[in-house]
Amino acid sequence: MNITKLREGSAFIVALEGRLDTSTAPELETQLNAGLDGVVDLVIDMKDLVYLSSAGLRVILAAQKRMNKQGSMKVCHVNETIMEVFEVTGFSDILTIEE
Repeated sequence: MNITKLREGSAFIVALEGRLDTSTAPELETQLNAGLDGVVDLVIDMKDLVYLSSAGLRVILAAQKRMNKQGSMKVCHVNETIMEVFEVTGFSDILTIEE
């Protein structure tokens, strides 16, 4: 998985490409934990994400919980496959998902 990060003031944009699964979720978790200090707006761009496992969902949930305390988080460019995972797991009810 490739992770591209962009910090603009208090906004942090993280673009994911490939598979977010058991082997790649720890890397994303590490990068989010290191990059969220002082962030008010977190955007996770999933335009090029092709697979999302429960390990990836755990990292996204942890980021959402942290951002609930310090600002807001949104997930954007979610394809049908990933959206189905969000809907089945109930994540579509707790995440802000934009086109």
